Amino acid sequence: MGVIYEKCVRRALFKLDPEHAHEVAIDAMALLGWLPPLCRLLERCHALPGGPSRPVQAFGLTFPNAVGLAAGFDKNARAWRAAAALGFGHVEIGTVTALAQPGNDRPRAFRYPAEEAVINRMGFNNHGAEAIAKRLAHHTPPGRRRIPLGINLGKSKLAPLDQAVADYLASFALLAQHADYLVLNVSSPNTPGLRQLQDVDRLRELLGAITAANRARATSPGQGRKPILLKIAPDLNFRQVDAVLEAIAEFGLDGIIATNTTLARPGAFAAVSESGGLSGAPLRTRATEIINYISRATNGRLPIIGSGGIMDEAGAGEKMDAGATLVQLYTGLIYRGPFFPAAVARALADRQRK
Repeated sequence: MGVIYEKCVRRALFKLDPEHAHEVAIDAMALLGWLPPLCRLLERCHALPGGPSRPVQAFGLTFPNAVGLAAGFDKNARAWRAAAALGFGHVEIGTVTALAQPGNDRPRAFRYPAEEAVINRMGFNNHGAEAIAKRLAHHTPPGRRRIPLGINLGKSKLAPLDQAVADYLASFALLAQHADYLVLNVSSPNTPGLRQLQDVDRLRELLGAITAANRARATSPGQGRKPILLKIAPDLNFRQVDAVLEAIAEFGLDGIIATNTTLARPGAFAAVSESGGLSGAPLRTRATEIINYISRATNGRLPIIGSGGIMDEAGAGEKMDAGATLVQLYTGLIYRGPFFPAAVARALADRQRK
């Protein structure tokens, strides 16, 4: 089926502008989500050998398999209900900001098929935390979903850096009740100043405020503490990664996502002038290096979601071998199609059995 996608469907989609093709994919997946019987049938078709006896346990949650849909695909919580039907074991929506925003000017997404890569400078285009919270309130709540739902939070473009903490807290207050876990995205290269939140002093301020709000939830009737993860850039050096890990340990975060897109322009991309974050095959090696470093630095105690350059089953296995607990796909989905996550999940389950 993957061959059919690459020879037929992908050829048609790649004739469209990248963002238009993305909108077509979101519409199709959203439609599938409104057809529960078909979703359940596809889920059964993608079920792993051994079934529920091989779930993955991480940060207090149970994942039916190790493969997730990364943030950036379903920014507005329109398509997530069909993720399990494609074989995903979790799905992450967003990035969501406190304020609705259109994102950067178009064009802002660019494919590079020869390199199996994408450059994007979307700029956190989304409907805003309040609208997305209302949308999620109409659907199955945490604890009763087919697969865990993560919500990725970012800084609104209009929020000055010295008001970033308040901006994240506003999103957290609106969305925490709808999430199985939350991610603090401080690593997108497409919002001015955002990556400065990876600087240790600013990061400690943010983590301190969010974890305090999370503790307050735990003592409130009918609420509870949510797992909190941090998403970092592949462009940090190892000394900077060490500082981030110290902050994570200090505030008791539940995990880390490594990594986001990169500003580096390796190989053929040295001559590419488009700005934005590079994803896909060129990111594979660096993302794996970061995962391996984090795993060794924490003695494997910090759960890692590995992301970046997973374009085949071997790439996913490489991330797991480096120390990842789970993996996430996005650019690989663009190039390999809707049957790719199920194929990766099966391959990882086979590796586990062997």
